[in-house]
Amino acid sequence: MRPPLIALVFLVALVFAPAAPAYFQVGGSNGWIQVETAPAPHVIASVRPGSAVVLRTRPFGPALERVGATTPFGSPRALSVVRTRNGRWLGVTTPELGNNRLGWIDARAGGLRYARTRLELDVDLSSRTLSVLSGRHVLRRMLVGIGRPASPTPTGRFAVTDKLSGAAYAAYYGCCILALSATQPNLPAGWSGGDRVAIHGTPSSSDFGHAVSAGCLHARDADLRYLMRMVALGTPVVIRA
Repeated sequence: MRPPLIALVFLVALVFAPAAPAYFQVGGSNGWIQVETAPAPHVIASVRPGSAVVLRTRPFGPALERVGATTPFGSPRALSVVRTRNGRWLGVTTPELGNNRLGWIDARAGGLRYARTRLELDVDLSSRTLSVLSGRHVLRRMLVGIGRPASPTPTGRFAVTDKLSGAAYAAYYGCCILALSATQPNLPAGWSGGDRVAIHGTPSSSDFGHAVSAGCLHARDADLRYLMRMVALGTPVVIRA
């Protein structure tokens, strides 16, 4: 069954109106819930509980993957919308498809709710910094450790997929882990920690500002706690050389 026409009209307005006010929790008990009045250019599409969406190679193309409402880490699945086409198709970044490859979702198929965020994480590998941006404004800039030359941090456009407790995995990760949709194709020999790239802590204070990791970004616990508070799932992350 196709979603009501009013929902499709709202989707077009949400995705194609970058100067529109920011609305969160679309479809709440009182309709739109307005939490900001400043422009919020980034759209996040979350899979509704009990639903699943099909990722396609291109609009109307063959199916690549079917993803449900939770990530492999158990978080609500929130997808950063990178591109749109014809007011119907949403190009999203997901770890299931690998780096810098979009999966296309048919918004008319339903199963999604929409939100906006003004925030973006911008990582500059040359300066080894991570900046929290709100539009053109830098809210916070932090020094981070990056991937070693043999296992460089991948570049491209990604998103925050999970916010996790570091203690639930290992003390090595510090207080917090923000998993990204990026994956590491150049894992060190003998590595057994999986291929997902994340922002997390480190036991070594000398990591910050240096190329020391297997591809992840190492940050101070104070900065990680700030990110955990401020950054929504689905927030875009741009990593530049």
